[in-house]
Amino acid sequence: MTEFVEISTKELTDILDNKNIKIIDVRSMDAYNGWQHENQTRGVHIKGAKAIPAKWTNYIDWAEIVSTKDILPEHKIIVYGYNFEESMKVAEAFNINGYKDIRLYNHFVNEWAANENLPMEKLERYKHLVHPSWVKTIVDGGTPPEHKGNKTVIVHAHYRNRDAYLSGHIPGAIDLDTLALEAPETWNRRSPEELKLALEKHGITADTTVILYGKFMKPDNDHDFPGSAAGHIGAIRNAFIMMHAGVKDVRVLNGGFLSWKDAGYEITMDDISKTPVADFGVDIPSKPELAVDIPEAKEMLKSQDAELVSVRSWPEFIGEVSGYNYIQKKGRIPGAIFGNCGSDAYHMENYRNLDHTTREFHEIEEIWKGASITPNKHLAFYCGTGWRGSEAFYNAWLMGWPRVSVFDGGWFEWSNDPSNPYETGVPE
Repeated sequence: MTEFVEISTKELTDILDNKNIKIIDVRSMDAYNGWQHENQTRGVHIKGAKAIPAKWTNYIDWAEIVSTKDILPEHKIIVYGYNFEESMKVAEAFNINGYKDIRLYNHFVNEWAANENLPMEKLERYKHLVHPSWVKTIVDGGTPPEHKGNKTVIVHAHYRNRDAYLSGHIPGAIDLDTLALEAPETWNRRSPEELKLALEKHGITADTTVILYGKFMKPDNDHDFPGSAAGHIGAIRNAFIMMHAGVKDVRVLNGGFLSWKDAGYEITMDDISKTPVADFGVDIPSKPELAVDIPEAKEMLKSQDAELVSVRSWPEFIGEVSGYNYIQKKGRIPGAIFGNCGSDAYHMENYRNLDHTTREFHEIEEIWKGASITPNKHLAFYCGTGWRGSEAFYNAWLMGWPRVSVFDGGWFEWSNDPSNPYETGVPE
């Protein structure tokens, strides 16, 4: 085993702002975001640290992941985590891949996290991006941290695929077809009356804590939403619609069903019956500002204080492809900012890690900053039909950005009206 130099809290504090030094947090993404584990007194990470969970050393393209985070062999590396074994595992991975100056910081819990005067950071609304052990506490009948103890419904989201649910799901979870909350004619959220009935049928009121997740499945040829989309992104789409309707405590399982499976927890095939409720409890929509339709989208395009953000792929944005087999017109909305989902209409890899957990929020914020997507404006995220736009919206909302919405109609509704302008080609 390679021996690495250890550094003290004082030494780390003195070099914290050195741009040639990369501080590596090897804990889980959930701990990095703000959840407290291992008797940690504050749920935070060291300011400026990059997330490289020890779990990722099992991936064959680990070195590529690291390089995309702008962590280069010429940088000095400082590794910290909850335990020596995980820190060593990541330090060894850096060493094998040509990194020469690697050091260990072994006082994170008892010194750094315990000292309120040392600079720390966390995801603003981290408690709405939950981890498997938090959900398991509820499954086992307990009340986990950051939970009010009110009625909780765990929802396995899918698109017209109950087999995905029946083939294995979290114990106690009910299934919810995305079509219960959005209409296939437009792929927009359903009417307030329809949403009310659907939520009541699934036992959800405004005061229910709802935990959503999805499973990564093979593509279907109907709606063109493959694995990552028809699974977990559908859960995030439902999360947005529930928030818009008025559910006060909506949470998403970070990484979806895969994270539950990776944790080694029990999986059941029981078909759990839904327990309807008499009344949702508030008028729908309770949060109308979270959704933008075409009239407001047009006003936002004229405003200096607002932006439409296209969370689509580059081929879609420049009009090479429409992105979907049921959308004929190709192009973009003039004046929209490119929010770059990833390689194509079926992926959100620019917003995800390889284990499908949400990407480090600092990285998403940096990408957005480079595209002039900033929190001081009203932002409406959109894509082809609303799914990718909902995931980008949820990321911004988790970061605490104050004025974020989903332009629900997206390119599908915009392009269906021949009076709406559109552009193709590379923007000037």
